[in-house]
Amino acid sequence: MTDSQLIRDIKEGNLECYAELIRRYEKKILSFVTHLLRQAHLEHIAEDICQETFYKAYKSIHSFRDVEATFSTWLYTIARNSVLSELRKSRNSDVYLDDTLQVPVASAKALPEQVLLRNERELMVRQAINSLPEKQRSALILREYEQMDYTEIATILDLTVSSVKSLLFRARQSIRGQLETYILDPHLDEAEGMNR
Repeated sequence: MTDSQLIRDIKEGNLECYAELIRRYEKKILSFVTHLLRQAHLEHIAEDICQETFYKAYKSIHSFRDVEATFSTWLYTIARNSVLSELRKSRNSDVYLDDTLQVPVASAKALPEQVLLRNERELMVRQAINSLPEKQRSALILREYEQMDYTEIATILDLTVSSVKSLLFRARQSIRGQLETYILDPHLDEAEGMNR
């Protein structure tokens, strides 16, 4: 059953269908919220904001129109706005990329030096992403880690597609600039997440 079918059933009074929507998106929304809260040291409230996101979506489900956006895009928008609202309340507007992102598992054949260099490279990329302005950081997280297309990101960030492309271009340029000497080292592979 598609999201649209579930939403139609919910609007017709079958409230049990909302549990299926939660099941489909809870882990992704929790991961996204945690990414945005981690460096502000507010990750302990990620589950609360995730629940708040689903509550707000449920309360507003009758106003949702799937001709304007997909349910997932609408839900990510609610999640982002909830995080930003919480950050304003806590007077801490620094939103950073999670330091506990999934690290690719090294090959069993990899030498210890290669594993060490890969881990160092990933840390440097995370730090570079953390230094980006909030909108660039959010756009990059949504594109590179949540695998969203430009239209979805534009809807979530309330921007045009061309603005999202510009944000992503500037974000990638900034990261490349910060990592230039590291990336240019002929002994290292291209930085993770920078090959798109």
